[in-house]
Amino acid sequence: MPLSNFERMIQLADEVFATKNDPDQLDVNQDIIERLKKIHPATVSEYDDGNGPVAWILLIPTTLELMDRFLANKISEKELFDLTPLDTTYEALYLCSAMVLEEYRRKGIATNLILGAIEKIRKDHPLKALFVWPFSKEGDSGAESIAHLTSLPLYRRGEPK
Repeated sequence: MPLSNFERMIQLADEVFATKNDPDQLDVNQDIIERLKKIHPATVSEYDDGNGPVAWILLIPTTLELMDRFLANKISEKELFDLTPLDTTYEALYLCSAMVLEEYRRKGIATNLILGAIEKIRKDHPLKALFVWPFSKEGDSGAESIAHLTSLPLYRRGEPK
């Protein structure tokens, strides 16, 4: 029996990010998702084609100070999440992950999910910057596109700011 979309999405996340083997990465589970939604309800989105999820995005609104520490490799992704305060003003947005099943790629699904989420977050927070820790050429290219479409500067982990 073929894997469900949900099972394929979990498998894709494991293949791309290998979070189980990297304690510095955010290993997303139900507790993480609940806290993300407390940070802002638009932090986690999915696209379901009627047979289960085919795309997931995860964004983390945070402070400029935490963004700078993350970009300079002074804190890990997990620490960025853990240190992001609740009930504050967020000026930076971490483009944490966007995953799309292969047969659904290059159709604008992730871009539309991210742009919709950013629009909702911007209603509540004066975002001034986007930042990313690219894991793939496609992810980096997608982040560039989002930055262009939102007119926000994009910063990458490990690059001089």
